[in-house]
Amino acid sequence: MKYVIVRTYSAGVFAGYLKSHSEREVTLLNARRIWYWEGAASLSELAMRGTSKPKQCKFPCTVDSIVLLEAIEIIDCTEEAKKSIEAVPLWTAHE
Repeated sequence: MKYVIVRTYSAGVFAGYLKSHSEREVTLLNARRIWYWEGAASLSELAMRGTSKPKQCKFPCTVDSIVLLEAIEIIDCTEEAKKSIEAVPLWTAHE
């Protein structure tokens, strides 16, 4: 499965493995919400190069599966970007 970044109309941005895509409905596996990022000028750069400031990013826990409605953008990620996104420390309120 391809690792992608998905931007939705109202639910935000997610990164994960693309399980399925039909019109505006996207299912991701092992997905993280990209709540806030630094170290990339855009989602395109995040998908190509990852983040240069992982400690400033806010990516919560990974979920096993998520169905996203109203997807408006799906960007394939490079292996470098995937590793970078997965390496961002967990942002949580449970510390």
